[in-house]
Amino acid sequence: MAYDYTYLKSEVMKLTKVDLNAYKENQMKRRIDQLINKKGIKEYPAYINLLKTDKAALEEFLNHVTINVSEFYRNPDQWEYLDKEIIPYLIKKFGRNLKIWSAACSTGDEPYSLVMALSKHLPLSGIRILATDIDKTIIQKAKRGVYDEKALAGVPKDLRAKYFRKLTDREMAVLPKIGESDPTLSLKAAYAVSDEIKNRVTFKQANLLEKDYHTDCHLIVCRNVLIYFTEEAKDEVFRKFHDSLVHEGILFIGSTEQINRYQSMNYGRKNSFFYERLD
Repeated sequence: MAYDYTYLKSEVMKLTKVDLNAYKENQMKRRIDQLINKKGIKEYPAYINLLKTDKAALEEFLNHVTINVSEFYRNPDQWEYLDKEIIPYLIKKFGRNLKIWSAACSTGDEPYSLVMALSKHLPLSGIRILATDIDKTIIQKAKRGVYDEKALAGVPKDLRAKYFRKLTDREMAVLPKIGESDPTLSLKAAYAVSDEIKNRVTFKQANLLEKDYHTDCHLIVCRNVLIYFTEEAKDEVFRKFHDSLVHEGILFIGSTEQINRYQSMNYGRKNSFFYERLD
């Protein structure tokens, strides 16, 4: 393409506030080029013009670059450690009124998993989860709380029976469409998370690459997102998470991630995926 990737990054930042400089360049450029080529577009300026004039194309682009991949209780052994070790520790240390942030929450699987995990230790009425994501359309889908059966594979059987309901054909037929492309509507079977779980989560749009972070958190969960970021961007986010936690608060990261310089950032390591703010 005649216009280089620097041009594309600059225009995308102006249009969407998504900073592509924070993502690993080879990986992200390849993803974007594949998307553009599928549309038969040869030059970046033509694609930028499409994004400015076509709402569906812009939605498709944002969904593509923000890499929305999630599932309930992803990596069950880590959730077991959260259940057996981390949640009891947090309650003992900070009491029952915990401030919990699910960052880059995608379609809601993670914050809803957090509510269910906490429900084994606390009454639902006392659970509050703040969930944020950069993608407005994804947040709408998270609020709706409808999932295919595959997404529920990791949910413990007792919690699945208690907190999920299979939608009827009539309910599926009137399910509202979210965005120009909504694969949920083509599912043969879909399951809705109960309102008593949904009501414990507040969803907001937020960008991890911007300055303002939430503060005084007892637990921050951000999993399988930062692997797409450059090392510099990851370090910046981990430092900001540190500042967002209370002293001895916990950061829960994904199985594909690690904090390489966690000691210099004043984290202590509980295990491979749980880090504690030390100062």
